[in-house]
Amino acid sequence: MSYLPTIPPRFLVTKEAARFLALSARTLEKPRTYGTGPIYRKIGGRVIYAISDLQAWANKGLRYSTSEAGPDIVYPAKWGPILEGPLKQLEDMSEKA
Repeated sequence: MSYLPTIPPRFLVTKEAARFLALSARTLEKPRTYGTGPIYRKIGGRVIYAISDLQAWANKGLRYSTSEAGPDIVYPAKWGPILEGPLKQLEDMSEKA
């Protein structure tokens, strides 16, 4: 049995999270605006990211070759509104079934 204390998850503000992902802060803000970025939390007026959420979002873009489709897609920032139409159609189809 281990008596080591558990370390709470580490949270990063936007600038730190962007540095962690090797992106600019603005590049991280855009996907957040459109709903295509990593999961975040809002505490008061401050946006914070858990390191595990940043890693999960980055792992969506994991590829072993340029020809590989990969397990998931990291969408460009503005794809959120573009996807709303097809997503609405899918919802309508599932309601009819």
